Amino acid sequence: MVREITESDLNGLFELYTQLHGNPIPEETAELSALCRKILDDENHHIIVAEEDGKIVSSCVCVIVPNLTHGQRPYALIENVVTDEAFRCRGLATACLDFAREISRKENCYKMMLLTGSKEESTLRFYERAG
Repeated sequence: MVREITESDLNGLFELYTQLHGNPIPEETAELSALCRKILDDENHHIIVAEEDGKIVSSCVCVIVPNLTHGQRPYALIENVVTDEAFRCRGLATACLDFAREISRKENCYKMMLLTGSKEESTLRFYERAG
């Protein structure tokens, strides 16, 4: 199932993020709680997840950025694309990106951007195939 995140999913997301550039699970602090609340309350910030058997196994972030050019149409930025190693090559990240694409269309974005610093051929091929 692909959907937007809920507050109860945050621990699963943090666990998944340990596979994204070796991010540690952050310590639960008032600052972290405030940041999570700020992100969850932001109508332009979408954390998209794929869930299997109650576990968050893939995710991406889609941020809609208001814009003063291109007829004042916003654009979308994609970030933090990750799939659990045990669930890769099953189309889950592509499904998350497709969900982000639908959000972008619904918000009338004139473009959607994804930047990567990865030099991994498999990662670059995946992004090319995903469009």
